[in-house]
Amino acid sequence: MRNEKILVIDDDAHILEVIQMRLRAWGYSVLIASTGKVALAALAADAFNLAIVDLRLEDESGIELMEELIRHTPNLPIIILTAHGSIESAVEAMKRGAYSYLTKPFNSDDLLLHIKNALEKQRLTEEVEQLRKQLNKQQKGKPIIGKSPQIQEILGKITRISQTDSIVAIYGESGTGKNLVARTIHHNGSRAHAPFITVNCSDMSEELLENELFGQAKASSKNAGKPMEGLFKQADGGTLFFDGIDSMSLSLQIKLLDVLQENEFKPIGGTKKVKINVRFIFSSDTDLQEAVNNGTFRKDLFYKIHVAPLYLPPIRERKDDIPLLSTYFLTDFCEALKKNIIGFTPAAIQRMLLYDWPGNIRELQNKIEHAVIMTNKDIITTEDIFTDTNMLKNAFNSYKDAKERFEREYLENLLKICKGNITSVSKMAKRYRADIYKLVKKYNINTDSYKNE
Repeated sequence: MRNEKILVIDDDAHILEVIQMRLRAWGYSVLIASTGKVALAALAADAFNLAIVDLRLEDESGIELMEELIRHTPNLPIIILTAHGSIESAVEAMKRGAYSYLTKPFNSDDLLLHIKNALEKQRLTEEVEQLRKQLNKQQKGKPIIGKSPQIQEILGKITRISQTDSIVAIYGESGTGKNLVARTIHHNGSRAHAPFITVNCSDMSEELLENELFGQAKASSKNAGKPMEGLFKQADGGTLFFDGIDSMSLSLQIKLLDVLQENEFKPIGGTKKVKINVRFIFSSDTDLQEAVNNGTFRKDLFYKIHVAPLYLPPIRERKDDIPLLSTYFLTDFCEALKKNIIGFTPAAIQRMLLYDWPGNIRELQNKIEHAVIMTNKDIITTEDIFTDTNMLKNAFNSYKDAKERFEREYLENLLKICKGNITSVSKMAKRYRADIYKLVKKYNINTDSYKNE
């Protein structure tokens, strides 16, 4: 617990006393109020992480009070308390901005679960704001978003790699953020003020790509009057990022290898070599070692560029980051499109966690942007994100896939709780240590990454 502050508003003194007692027992700081006037005064005097509001207050509407609280503190998550007969009103409250609702009488476990989930939502919103504020002004781009062990490990590697001029090879499926990682390495290194130039290898023919890289020593009919300067020269002093190096032809790979070895090149049609000082970063959607085995990529070039490899996991292997990424994109698009959307319904978050995102972060970003553009509500629902019925169905995979997803997430959650201690995990799971080790190996989980959490 971080001693979060919770504001509780109810006109029933007994309920106030019971909730206050339970919250304090759980380690929360609590302030109670029997009227909206007292609650708004408390909010003006202090900052709160969460509010719990009774839907039926004497002489005032709980929904109207809730809307006043949100106007005062837009990111404040609110849990509505309601009687069974007024569930419809509670649903209406959620449409207007409440995080969730509880029906009276409620048990302690349900109350604690709703509080934990609401505070997690508020914490994610705070983290997004912190990430935006901490973004280095030199970076001129987006931050790498993530709290999962995989992303924390990658961020550590990026920090070390950025301080060198080593060649970097970034591997990952389409949409995992390879371009973003390349830019981050550049903008956090000594070449930050020099050019960062991207060449998309898969977008050009062999002849055009060669012309773009090496340039022309003499003016062509299209370039009347002066030679064409290639990307090698334009990137001098900075970074040249080859996006999709796996699609480069074998003959051009030989010429690239010469440039990497000699740090110089000869423009097309020229006789003199030009010296350059360039940092090279490469990316590939496919396994280059496999391409070498298949004869589509040169072994010598592979060893030359495979100095500091970075492997970016697909989003289905870092599900912990989906709520944070979604909140970040939502905040970004709401700001750009001048919309006031407070967040996602719990069902929408759950469905996003179940979906495998074959297009990775790019697909998630596009779905959130589409939802923000199209919705006329102040909260994003499942249907806003997954507009295609087939896509909704695809969120549920085979029994085997669902079982393995549960197994992996269950194990990862236990490792978090037990700080990576296998003995503790086996006790909690009531399984032999050998069984736990088998699962760790099956899902290729690095237990060391959980020890310092």
